[in-house]
Amino acid sequence: MPVRVQTEDFDIAREIAALRAANPKVGAVASFIGTVRDVNEGDAVATLTLEHYPGMTERALEGIVAEARSRWRIIDATVVHRVGELRPLDQIVLVVVVGEHRGDAFAACEFIMDYLKTRAPFWKKEQTPEGARWVDARVADDTAAERWAKPKRDAA
Repeated sequence: MPVRVQTEDFDIAREIAALRAANPKVGAVASFIGTVRDVNEGDAVATLTLEHYPGMTERALEGIVAEARSRWRIIDATVVHRVGELRPLDQIVLVVVVGEHRGDAFAACEFIMDYLKTRAPFWKKEQTPEGARWVDARVADDTAAERWAKPKRDAA
């Protein structure tokens, strides 16, 4: 369960190959790559700076992956998230999940990304023509994460 927070870029093919590692049980690889857009909320974005709390962030990501492992039958997962100053087209985040079957791999990958967007301690600041601004949490991200909530048992 590799989880890394780093400033340097990542190589998608190398990350996937390391996760598969000649394991003949792997029948599915699901991945997500997030990149920096040049426009957000109608404004041009020159740079995106991501900040985090070292140690706390990695533990949060490990917890999210552990939760995915408890919900779906997956073999392994990797999360790589970049921090520091990034520019449009730069890669921000990579989530890769390997499993025996696509359904579990797809679901776990989507769950990890949805929870990463709402529960991992990252802060984003955009540089726009009007100046720097912090990026607020999105209602759409919260809504996406809510669908994974486990049903509550009746108090009866």
